[in-house]
Amino acid sequence: MLIMRTTITILAVFFIFTQAKAQFGYGLTANTEIYQRYNNPEDGLAGTSAGSFLFNLGVGPKIWMGGNNLSLSLETTANWGIFGLDVNDYKGLGMVSFPMLAHLNFGGLTGLDKEGKFGFTVGGGIQYNKTEIYYLNGGDKEIGVTRDFFKTYVGEIGYGFGMSGFTLHAYVRYGYNPDNSANSFNFGIRYDFNLPKLKQISDPESDL
Repeated sequence: MLIMRTTITILAVFFIFTQAKAQFGYGLTANTEIYQRYNNPEDGLAGTSAGSFLFNLGVGPKIWMGGNNLSLSLETTANWGIFGLDVNDYKGLGMVSFPMLAHLNFGGLTGLDKEGKFGFTVGGGIQYNKTEIYYLNGGDKEIGVTRDFFKTYVGEIGYGFGMSGFTLHAYVRYGYNPDNSANSFNFGIRYDFNLPKLKQISDPESDL
């Protein structure tokens, strides 16, 4: 599976860089996650899962390279589940994750096309997760419960609309770690801002 993903990425990069009018962009990505759920490695002491609904925010840097119909993007975000908790076995509040992702973007989600249209994206990478980041309750501490960062290998798909450096799309991301059965799930709305493209909108000499 890793070999296949690596091969696809190399071919995509090769294709992108052989385009006559390759474009580059940089900017920000932000998200509002409707739901996120993280399942810690099993410790035999307490419940391992925690979830958070609606109050989940994320932001981070993003870069694009490619053309109007296909682009490769790299991004990382810091995601905060403000009120994340385990409703079946309360141990504390709060969840964070740090996904580091590569995407192949098509159509309106390339982040590089001035025309408004719909598109989709597929990608994956590594995500670091942590639950119960504050107020871990005393009883759990006494029996040895800890909550450290754990990683999951993630895949993501998304669909939405983009125009002149701005994209908005819904996405679903799932992650799993075969070494310890930890897993992660994220579902939300992402907003991308390609700053050079957005700047061209107000530039009187631009074609946008």
